[in-house]
Amino acid sequence: AEHQHARYNPLRDDWVLVSAHRVKRPWQGQLEKPPPEDVPRWDPNNPLCPGATRANGEVNPQYEGTFVFPNDFPALQPDAPEPGDSDHPLFQAAAARGVCKVMCFHPWSDLTLPLMSLVEIRAVIDAWAELAAELGASYPWVQIFENKGAMMGCSNPHPHCQVWASSFLPNEARLEDRTQRQHLSQHGMPMLLEYAEQEARRKERLVVENTDWLVVVPYWATWPYQTLLLPRRHVCRLQDLQKGERDSLASIMQRLLIKYDNLFEVSFPYSMGWHGAPTGPYLEEDCRHWQLHAHYYPPLLRSATVRKFMVGYEMLAQAQRDLTPEQAAERLRSLPEVHYK
Repeated sequence: AEHQHARYNPLRDDWVLVSAHRVKRPWQGQLEKPPPEDVPRWDPNNPLCPGATRANGEVNPQYEGTFVFPNDFPALQPDAPEPGDSDHPLFQAAAARGVCKVMCFHPWSDLTLPLMSLVEIRAVIDAWAELAAELGASYPWVQIFENKGAMMGCSNPHPHCQVWASSFLPNEARLEDRTQRQHLSQHGMPMLLEYAEQEARRKERLVVENTDWLVVVPYWATWPYQTLLLPRRHVCRLQDLQKGERDSLASIMQRLLIKYDNLFEVSFPYSMGWHGAPTGPYLEEDCRHWQLHAHYYPPLLRSATVRKFMVGYEMLAQAQRDLTPEQAAERLRSLPEVHYK
């Protein structure tokens, strides 16, 4: 807790430097502006609102729950041409095709996930699972992710996420596929299933738990209040969750996100995303080494205005964090589960 040391991340096969004493240093760097509190519930000029006109001229329906539509500025398109042949091994290119969708969580712009009801959060989970199954029928990877807050590059405060399906396995997916496959081969048990059992027993990094799920600040966490959401049973993909597990997932997500907001009494920024077994052609393969999980990567470090920057040593050498994962987990764990608002 007091001295620097390195910790191994078996999921990414890399290391993080933990320097707990550095959290005491004075801060004279950049201060962030807290997010605005006066987001209008409905704005006809906001392209994510019901009835608003988007950039491509399409008008949103007067939706009352979740709403999914094709991204008007997609990073992946299904009909992209093949790149030309490379004339040297140092200059390689490969085909990249796919589809990108946007999913609004709720018709109100001023409502984030921790402020939604369990029924509304459950509807989001069902929509995630439906998209994962639909796009996963043909694409090898379906990445569901939410960037929350301007600090994480989110350009619109309306509660929403994105879903990108790709014709290839992205870098993080390929890495986690390799490490989880190796762990099952060497130890006879899925890595993250074993890890969840260990964390449930040790409890020092546990944030919240229920019958079906637990949230921990992982032993190898890089971001200050990074968490890992894990099922207790072996589940490969989001669409494999049973009804009861979806209900308890809604509950544990709400509890975690309320704690996040309560930490600095601000709408807590983060990037989060689901990782499950690959799909498409992989549906016919043995993917027992995979365990469904969600990553939450929040940048705030000391307050609503001080963030962690991944620069310098982190970019050029390896990841580094100041407070220990155990300290972060204790702070989150001790927070109330009633929203500060």
